[in-house]
Amino acid sequence: MEEEKKHPEHENHKHHEHKHEECKCHEHHEHKHEECKCHEHHEHKHEECKCHEHHEQKHEECKCHEHPEPPHEKRIKELEDSLLRSKAEFINYRKRLEEEQSKLLKYCNEDLIKETLPILDNFERAIKMDDTNLDDEVSKFLSGFKMIYCNLVNILKNYGVIEIDGNNKPFDPTYHEAIMTEKRDGVEPGMVLEVLQKGYILKDKVIRPAMVKVSE
Repeated sequence: MEEEKKHPEHENHKHHEHKHEECKCHEHHEHKHEECKCHEHHEHKHEECKCHEHHEQKHEECKCHEHPEPPHEKRIKELEDSLLRSKAEFINYRKRLEEEQSKLLKYCNEDLIKETLPILDNFERAIKMDDTNLDDEVSKFLSGFKMIYCNLVNILKNYGVIEIDGNNKPFDPTYHEAIMTEKRDGVEPGMVLEVLQKGYILKDKVIRPAMVKVSE
């Protein structure tokens, strides 16, 4: 009898244990379910972190866009500008040097010609002493002067020396130097009446203006 009574209790006890185990399983399932939620929560947090990183990246991109040029790029531009300026200055210097050299070569004989012009003047004065009688001793003596004078004029022409034409021309201070004035009837004022000393041009440069008499 006692054993029979114990047996139902035992079975009842087992039944309760079994129910308890079911509860544990239920708790276990709930726990698993909660873990899933936590996992979802972690995934959500992970996605939030990605979004945060994305926002930080966009923010950094904005900063990079607003940030000025890097120092090395600025330095490169400065060096390039300096190189271009130096190149332009060198080109201008070379042009000036070439112009000066060309000018020196063009008028390199100017000093020698200027010293030769007084000799040419003396020959002209001597030739003017000759008269119309070419058989006298003076004319024979001056014939040699005339030959030397003609040779000298031809040499100067070969070097680009040109005589300034001033007779019956308007007075031009670029080519003429007025040392005398004279009033003459029928002549307009400012006209060259007489060339007292010839002037000369070396290529395109006046190396000696002509000394002239000008009408009033």
